[in-house]
Amino acid sequence: MLAETVCSAVAVAGLGIAAITAYRKRFLAATRIAAYALVPLGLVMTGVIDWLASSAFSLTAWIGFGLLGVAWLLFSSTRTIERRRAGRRETTGEEGRTAVAPAAPGPSLGAAPRGAAPRPQAKAGKAAEDDFSDIEAILKKHGI
Repeated sequence: MLAETVCSAVAVAGLGIAAITAYRKRFLAATRIAAYALVPLGLVMTGVIDWLASSAFSLTAWIGFGLLGVAWLLFSSTRTIERRRAGRRETTGEEGRTAVAPAAPGPSLGAAPRGAAPRPQAKAGKAAEDDFSDIEAILKKHGI
């Protein structure tokens, strides 16, 4: 008797939370909460809690099985809707957007254009001097 009362109270509380969630326009979450709330009530009504009370032919047991079926339908319908929405987001590109840094104002100094010939190798002193002149140009460009 106590188990039935507790499960009924849990079901009523869960349905109340589902109603509040639906009021906040979160219908999928509210439907899922309602499905969870119906499970204990369905278990009580099917007689799983009190299996020895010959519940196989009682009307209450069959109503409980019906409630379990409704809970299963609610679960599966919310999952189907979520999958459809997720698939729609992937095709439209709504999900997974990331911030991208703006493009650089000019070409990078380290990369040569694809069609350009490689620079000839110069003496080691001249190569080091070229590197410093590139650095000086960058620093002057930025006002340093």
